Amino acid sequence: MAEGDFEESKLNAKRRCEAFDSFVDTIAALRAPDGCPWDREQTHESIAHNMIEEAFEAVDAIEAGDVAHMREELGDVLLQVVLQSQIAADAGEFTIDDVCRDVDAKMIRRHPHVFGEAAAQDSAEVLDIWDAVKMQEKQRTDALASDRTGLLDGVPTSFPALMQAQKISRKAAASGFEWDGADDVWAKVAEEVREFQEAATPEEAEDEFGDILFTLVNVARWHHVDAEGALRRACAKFRRRWSFIEDAAWAQGRDVADLSMNEMEAFWQQAKAHEAK
Repeated sequence: MAEGDFEESKLNAKRRCEAFDSFVDTIAALRAPDGCPWDREQTHESIAHNMIEEAFEAVDAIEAGDVAHMREELGDVLLQVVLQSQIAADAGEFTIDDVCRDVDAKMIRRHPHVFGEAAAQDSAEVLDIWDAVKMQEKQRTDALASDRTGLLDGVPTSFPALMQAQKISRKAAASGFEWDGADDVWAKVAEEVREFQEAATPEEAEDEFGDILFTLVNVARWHHVDAEGALRRACAKFRRRWSFIEDAAWAQGRDVADLSMNEMEAFWQQAKAHEAK
């Protein structure tokens, strides 16, 4: 991006921030001494779970293609960011301006192919650059810190397991702990399946099944597939088809439990055909 274009983009962004500033002022008023008792009582910890809930509700709206609902849910996510930042400001920790400056600097730093001299021809190369910059950031942070942090310490354990696995594997791969090719990952999947089949106890079976899932996440990473998103879509697809089976059974005055497996399979195929239209 040319310097002139970048500066013009920044200027346009400043013109559009009036609504954001007004919203920040609203949250500050709610936290003021004469504001809302509930808002004044909140701490970082007391509303932390809301961040997760609102993020998942936003994802549901996005995946449903419900634009109006998406707009509302993104507002709720923004509310959590601004409210947490106002709690921090009240405690003298940081402000929403600090949050914006930090993430702005991070985006510029991690996109040297846009704001610097690096080059990227496709999204795969962009991800490689992103991981390399993150690794450099960590090395600089470790050099300044008295207590070094582990590579995977920055991956929240509260993440859904598939998302956690994909982020863990990406970080490890960026450090050089990587297969030579996708075929090698599939070979590892086959090895883990054999170990699962040979498990002698339920505990061993559970452990080996986890290894299968983790390795399949690496297959997804190699093929640039978001494992968490893929499984969410698979669950949504199963819900739709199961609902079709239930409706078909009820239309006959029957319960799903009264259907034979062959009848269920026939309705399932009808559901697939209906989706394909």
